[in-house]
Amino acid sequence: MPISKRYLHNFIQNLFMPSKVEEFNTYRAQMNEKILAQNNLTLNRFWNLDMHAYKEGALNTRTKEMLGLVSSMVLRCDDCIKYHLGKCHELGISTEEIFEVFAIANLVGGSIVVPHTRRATEYWEALNMETK
Repeated sequence: MPISKRYLHNFIQNLFMPSKVEEFNTYRAQMNEKILAQNNLTLNRFWNLDMHAYKEGALNTRTKEMLGLVSSMVLRCDDCIKYHLGKCHELGISTEEIFEVFAIANLVGGSIVVPHTRRATEYWEALNMETK
């Protein structure tokens, strides 16, 4: 059976390049460090508010992360989608649950969310591959 060019390209890319997950997490950490190092009061307060909003409360952290994912998809923020997918993965949210979240995001956001669902699916698969 012949090997497709796409399969070969992906195989070579995976050998020599950081994973999508590693690349995203490294970039995010580096940029957040640079931004927070500026000690801008407004930005620091926003980061603090965002961090505390996802802690346990009347809604549990799992629910809040899934809500964050739906919101990020509807707002079409690919970085936000990756972040919330990573958090959902850390919290043990199943693939079945993630696809229900995707369904709600598409219902709320409409067809404009479909390309983001494709990229989110790809990133979710990358997250799952890293834990195997």
